[in-house]
Amino acid sequence: MKVHLMYRDADFNMEGDLPVNEKELLQDLELTTLFDAMANGDELLFEVAKRAILSGLTDPEAIEYRQDILRDCLKNPSVVRELYAISLESVENKRKRWLGIFSRYPSAILDGSIRMLQMFVELLRKLKAIADENVEKFESDGFRTFFAMIRSELDDEYFATVQRHLKRLRFSDGVLVSARLGKGNEGTDYVLRRPNEDSKSWIKRVVSRKPPSYSFYINPRDEHGAMALSELRDRGINLVANAVAQSADHIDSFFEMMRVELAFYVGCLNLYEKLSSIGASVCFPTPSVSGERVHSFDGLYDVSLALTMGRQVVGNDINANGKKLCIITGANQGGKSTFLRSIGLSQLMMQSGMFVGARSFSANVCEGLFTHYRREEDTTMESGKLDEELKRMSDIVDNITPNSMILFNESFAATNEREGSEIARQIVNALLDRGIKVFFVTHLYEFAHSFSNRGMGDAIFLRAERKKDGTRTFKLIEAEPLSTSYGEDLYEKIFVAKN
Repeated sequence: MKVHLMYRDADFNMEGDLPVNEKELLQDLELTTLFDAMANGDELLFEVAKRAILSGLTDPEAIEYRQDILRDCLKNPSVVRELYAISLESVENKRKRWLGIFSRYPSAILDGSIRMLQMFVELLRKLKAIADENVEKFESDGFRTFFAMIRSELDDEYFATVQRHLKRLRFSDGVLVSARLGKGNEGTDYVLRRPNEDSKSWIKRVVSRKPPSYSFYINPRDEHGAMALSELRDRGINLVANAVAQSADHIDSFFEMMRVELAFYVGCLNLYEKLSSIGASVCFPTPSVSGERVHSFDGLYDVSLALTMGRQVVGNDINANGKKLCIITGANQGGKSTFLRSIGLSQLMMQSGMFVGARSFSANVCEGLFTHYRREEDTTMESGKLDEELKRMSDIVDNITPNSMILFNESFAATNEREGSEIARQIVNALLDRGIKVFFVTHLYEFAHSFSNRGMGDAIFLRAERKKDGTRTFKLIEAEPLSTSYGEDLYEKIFVAKN
């Protein structure tokens, strides 16, 4: 049995490698806030959310497959949580009961496996009941296939057959084993035999003549004899014990995969409920292939900021379709970094198959997402800030591929305006030549102005909006870069207002 709620034809891998820039993404995009909201205190939900979001999909069809499943989850949250609860019950019961499976004695392995299978059968019955009752409520290919598999494989005949086998495997009438005499008259080739089915009525069985047979009895006080007999029994049931243990392990793997894959959707439900409670809108994005340059949205906001603030935050409406470069300038504390973070978060959320924080959103997928943010001074004094920035940039260049996306935030500002602008200009030109989409927040006017002067049709220039009285709206507008960041506004706010 296969779950396949994360991929159409594959299981979700919790052991795969995460991106080489995992640490930078977590720090620069404040992803831990997002993961915490999805986990709601559940460690597994946190780990699954982290792995699913950082190891996103690059195939729009695969993204839409998850989106359809998530839509079903949002329409039927109680059913999804009930399914997840069954998988959790499986883990809890296994922790309590699966002791004999680790034994080296076949009889203990068989007993433990039978008890586990009996527990699994009861959970499979619950799963079948949920599928029968709710199959018509779900529309996605993923859930339709999942429920169809459950209803097909777990029919009444299946449960009757399993119960019959479990009853027989308890060997309440003893064990029938055959063997041959080997070298030194030692037993060899032990084979467990199926007892003959006796079709006679109980009256005939009592009065009928028994075939001749040889038997012996072990004195209850004969410990060595009892041990020898137990060893003979274990040899006979060894293969059966291993087969039953493998069957239990197979069903356990199914429930474990169901728990992991449903954990992603339960995390999405948790996030959706938190955002809905503060009135923050979400939408399912429209993904395009990586070779296109699509980026347009209405009301895009920083999900992590909204979760931290516990209220709605300002969103932005931008159409950057056909653009491969976006340079953001404008007033200090005007929302530029927040906007950049919303770009990164929405890209990761879209490529994991989630909804995003916006009223509408469409973008091309990227082969990789990278961030290059300004860092604090190196406390170890091993290098200056510019050296540290260039080293990180070198690491990115070693790993970035065409059709990736990179977010720069105040990069290369650790030196003078002219040198920083020239470094930034050459790096951005090289990235664009390699087919990499670039978002760049900067105060380097010479750098921004050099690109705006080219009249590039595939570039867009955004500016943090500032009213005449210095008020920040925290919205970005399409506008050419200015030579000032209005630092005097902050000076007046911090110093003059106090006096």
